[in-house]
Amino acid sequence: MSLFFIVALPFFGALLPGLMNSAGRAATAGVTFTVSLAAFLGLLTNLPSVLAGEVVVARVDWMPLLGLNFSLMLDGLGFFFALLILGIGLLIIAYARHYLSRDDNMGQFFTYLLLFQGAMVGIVLSDNILLLLVFWELTSLSSFLLIGYWKHLPEGRQGARMALTVTGMGGLAMIGGMLILGQIVGSYDLSVILQQRDLIQADPMYVPALILILLGCFTKSAQFPFHFWLPHAMAAPTPVSAYLHSATMVKAGIFLMARMWPVLSGTPEWVMIVTSAGLITMVLGAVIGLFKHDLKALLAFSTVSHLGLITMLLGTGTAFGAMAAMFHILNHATFKAALFMSAGIIDHEAHTRDIRRLGGLRKLMPVTFVIASLAALSMAGIPLLNGFLSKEMMLEEAHHTVLFDTPWLVPGLATFGALFSAAYCFRLIGHVFFGPVRDDYPAKPHDPGAGLWLPPAILVSLVVLIGVAPFVAEPFVKLVTASVLGTAAEVPDAHFKIWHGFTPALYMSIIATIGGLVVLALFKPALRLWDAAPRPEAKVIFDAIVAAAVGLARKLILPLHNGAFTRYAAIGSVVIVAVGYHAWTTGTVAPQTRDMLPAGPVPIAGWLMLVVATIGLVFMHRNRFLSLILIGIVGLMVSVGFVFFSAPDLAMTQFTVEVVTIILLLLALNFLPNQTPIESSALRRARDIGVAVIGGLAAFGLSYHFMLRDAVATPISEFHLANSYKGGGGTNVVNVILVDFRGFDTYGEIIVLGIAALLIYALTETLLDGPVRARLLNRKPTHRRAGDEHPMMMVVLTRGIMPVVLMVGFYIFLRGHNDPGGGFIAGLIVSIAVVMQYMASGFGWASARLKYPYHGVIGAGVLIAGLTGIGAWFFGKPFLTSAFTYVRIPPFYKFELATAALFDLGVFLAVVGAVMLSLESFSRLARQATSGPSNEHPMDIDPSRDEDPQETSEKEAV
Repeated sequence: MSLFFIVALPFFGALLPGLMNSAGRAATAGVTFTVSLAAFLGLLTNLPSVLAGEVVVARVDWMPLLGLNFSLMLDGLGFFFALLILGIGLLIIAYARHYLSRDDNMGQFFTYLLLFQGAMVGIVLSDNILLLLVFWELTSLSSFLLIGYWKHLPEGRQGARMALTVTGMGGLAMIGGMLILGQIVGSYDLSVILQQRDLIQADPMYVPALILILLGCFTKSAQFPFHFWLPHAMAAPTPVSAYLHSATMVKAGIFLMARMWPVLSGTPEWVMIVTSAGLITMVLGAVIGLFKHDLKALLAFSTVSHLGLITMLLGTGTAFGAMAAMFHILNHATFKAALFMSAGIIDHEAHTRDIRRLGGLRKLMPVTFVIASLAALSMAGIPLLNGFLSKEMMLEEAHHTVLFDTPWLVPGLATFGALFSAAYCFRLIGHVFFGPVRDDYPAKPHDPGAGLWLPPAILVSLVVLIGVAPFVAEPFVKLVTASVLGTAAEVPDAHFKIWHGFTPALYMSIIATIGGLVVLALFKPALRLWDAAPRPEAKVIFDAIVAAAVGLARKLILPLHNGAFTRYAAIGSVVIVAVGYHAWTTGTVAPQTRDMLPAGPVPIAGWLMLVVATIGLVFMHRNRFLSLILIGIVGLMVSVGFVFFSAPDLAMTQFTVEVVTIILLLLALNFLPNQTPIESSALRRARDIGVAVIGGLAAFGLSYHFMLRDAVATPISEFHLANSYKGGGGTNVVNVILVDFRGFDTYGEIIVLGIAALLIYALTETLLDGPVRARLLNRKPTHRRAGDEHPMMMVVLTRGIMPVVLMVGFYIFLRGHNDPGGGFIAGLIVSIAVVMQYMASGFGWASARLKYPYHGVIGAGVLIAGLTGIGAWFFGKPFLTSAFTYVRIPPFYKFELATAALFDLGVFLAVVGAVMLSLESFSRLARQATSGPSNEHPMDIDPSRDEDPQETSEKEAV
């Protein structure tokens, strides 16, 4: 299966759980499981290539000029992490189906889960660091939704905010580091960057890039001092915790350190920073975890500790350390997911996770006891389980690692961390499952059905299988290690086996195991000392830092950012003028090369009308209706100016925009007072006048200067004129720019236009449901209304004009690629025709004949335009690259077919939908104001009930 489909499946599949939610819990979980299974099987189809040492690649140019390409690669490392993400994801989905209660919105949960899964798969398969950054931030956002899924819990909301804050800030730092790395190499493709070790490490920006990238890795993988967010994320549902802690979120930082290992590791800076952070995190997480009474909190800190262990191994910079890290990632994923699911089973059945309220569950929950005990013993590093093998390799590597010129520092701290790790594992088993059966459990504990215990049992079977037969995992781990190192030749010739003889690592392991039992025996006095000892609380520190940052931001921003647009405009204008004046006075002004052109009486008259209208608008702007008339005059004179300067496209666009805008604003004025109240003091008005005059004079001076001098550089218009026909297939340069050269801008503009129309609709919906509705019903017009709301002459005229205007709009649309016109202008022309129907026959008559909602018209336009752009990807072209050809169908002349026409169709539909949705919104307000209380939606009107305006007036006369 193509890598594109593997990445895309979870994202597209995220649409399905919500749709299937009403079909039942089993259907929702089933469709989610099917989507993940399809991606998992698709990944496995690439296994033969990966085992053969090949790198599977897939690439589509997205924004090549920015270095952003949708390029994916699958090597041993990517396959390993994708296998964990999708494989454990399948078990999590099956587990969650039986864990979540009937009160939980399962469709929403699985939607978030698939989005998160897709983002994680995107990270591990990305071959472009900019694309990787996109997926990286998507994991932060989707994990925020998952951690805060139980929105009714304050700790869930706080944990989600904390995770997003810490990982988001780390992601921002990592963006800087990745951009530096791309600039050093001259490419943003990982496959290129990973071949430039010497170039990167010799560059003076290596250290800043390293620090910034490690900040992103450390925050995501909860390394000291950013470890505190991960335990607070345990407020999420247990399936989320199991997924985050074993195979996804926290492994993202580990993955990136492994991915960048060939080019960033091996330097003193790497060894010092990464090894130190890993050691501190390993020890700190193990010590804190021992004294946690919440079962999930204990496991959360154990994750922090083991992530520190993996980070320390990667920090050593040796091939053996990298291999041990990869092996422990595999082992940790199996036993940690099983442990979290076991904790969820206990919480689900006993209704508590407090270890102090548990005990004796060995007899009440024998299946859960076996699963959790085997997983915990593996985490403690007990022989014949997989955790023992990778722990021995870790201790072996620690024994040979020297940090800060101190040979005993790393092995001593590693042993100390392993000791406390064994202690909290023994506590989990002893205090939860052993001891007498209690009679005060919140609920009677018992083993659940297979739906809950089977997924962790599958993982525990892997724990035992790898533990007793490590040779099963050895080839795969070495394959992954070869991908990390960059070459298979560097993979250590070490064999995975249970007995290596009497080695320092064995002695360190024995000390850790026996020491863990001793600490457990002394747990009660140790707990009293721990509770009595003063220690900083990370959450308190975090809250204090956030509060200080918010306070500082308020002091800096609120004096300037007070919500007054006039202040923003004044500050911005003054700064722009000041900077421009500095550039003018310190720069070199070229001599004048052009003479003034003579001005005839017609241009002068037009200019005077424009100036008079503008000045009149300044002095009479408080009269809203008069202001609207003057604005219309200004717009029409601008249209005339475009005609004078031979810009028919712009003139047509400006004219149609003016007509539509004036109509919509007239409708809006119907609900506003006639006069704008005076809100600014005389001093503020004087300030605004001064700023406006200075800004206007500066703009005039700059324009006057450039019009009298030739351009220093070649204008871009020459490129467009030269390439419009041969590159875009059209002779109308303006239209080719809009739908081809700058099609991405146009696509963004129609999206913004549609959003604006939807916001107007949402605003009117809110007004109609709120206190404003009562004001509309009680409102009395200031002027007498016309007696005939729908003049017969206008009704007859618009009915005849409608097909003519539609034909004109269709003609303008078709000719746009070669002559003045296009989708935007055609959309405005058709909108005017439809608006006339509303004006002539009324809102009810027009709405009753509406077959398609305007929301759908907007969506269809954006969708058609987007799909047209995406179609270019299938031909290896950048997004929105148009194609054209010429065909001849007898007896017609040869004519052009261009994909730009489809894009223009999307623009056309988006414009029509946006204008008409805005009109419909205002019309609904007007209808409420005139017809009295009514909850009848215009779309619910029965066309058969509608009466002709003439018939209505005759009945009223009778």
